[in-house]
Amino acid sequence: MFGPWGLLGVGVVLEVVGTTCLKLSEGFSKAIPSVCFAVCFAAAFYLFSRALSSMEVGIAYAVWAGFGITGITLVGVLFFHEDVSLVKFAGISLIIAGAVLLNLSANAA
Repeated sequence: MFGPWGLLGVGVVLEVVGTTCLKLSEGFSKAIPSVCFAVCFAAAFYLFSRALSSMEVGIAYAVWAGFGITGITLVGVLFFHEDVSLVKFAGISLIIAGAVLLNLSANAA
């Protein structure tokens, strides 16, 4: 149904949802967010493993990490009212730029 990029994208979304549930679980003291975390991460890593069957591991992991960090940072700012600063914005921009450059280098080879 999904190609490797689609699998990777859905996996990243599940990772962000799972990480959000991890925060909401308050150290695994709340059952529903704890179960949500486990289910989301199991599904995310399954999809990541499927995407890796036809992608370069370095490219896939760079995209996974870059968009996961970006997504969870946005969740933190929007829903948990975490601080946003120019330094945080610059750091995330550099992570995304790195993922894009790795992808471009794979396409150029």
